[in-house]
Amino acid sequence: MEQNREAYLAKYNDRTHLYGRIGLWIGIVLLFAAPFLFGVSLNAMPDMGAFAKGLAQIAIIYIPSCIVEFLIYTPMLGAGGSYLAFITGNLINMKIPCALNARDIVGTEAGTTENEIVSTLSVAASSLVTTVVIALGVLLLIPLRPVLENPALQPAFDNVVPALFGAMAYKYFRRGKKLVALPLIVMIVLFVCVPSLIGSVGFLMLISGAIAIAQAFYAFKKGAAV
Repeated sequence: MEQNREAYLAKYNDRTHLYGRIGLWIGIVLLFAAPFLFGVSLNAMPDMGAFAKGLAQIAIIYIPSCIVEFLIYTPMLGAGGSYLAFITGNLINMKIPCALNARDIVGTEAGTTENEIVSTLSVAASSLVTTVVIALGVLLLIPLRPVLENPALQPAFDNVVPALFGAMAYKYFRRGKKLVALPLIVMIVLFVCVPSLIGSVGFLMLISGAIAIAQAFYAFKKGAAV
């Protein structure tokens, strides 16, 4: 029975990577092809030299951030969830919260096969719901435009993400208050003293994660609870 299970899981893992890579390449081709096709058909192609310079400036910022996100989120999501999440995007706002909530509801542990399956299903559901919501948003954009552009609602829109993650974070913070305290204090002080660091969240995630890991390792060596 155990051998059959391992054989099935190995087959499942191989197919996940196969279909995931195929999907990634299709997505990458479509993402690059669409703007170039529009540019060619409308005779509005940008200057490629200027495009390359602009791309290089953005890549310097985003490539390290993407590497950090990959290292942090892949263990949470597993192979299938990672392929879906990284090609559909919006990990921090949608995919990660959905996967973490699904994991808590089902009761799976990170790094297990069960967690990978749950993460894949939750990310897929999140992607489908997001697609439907975006489609409805596009259809209703003109009727709702006066409401969405109302200055009275701008403060609410600016605080949606902090409110969402503040509520979600508490659930995890309370499980390891000693482990959370130092990284949280360091990040709050940095953001308050240097507000421009908000644009470097990827790097700061790496720093705060390293602090938490170092604390956990030290506590483990000392035999203390975190």
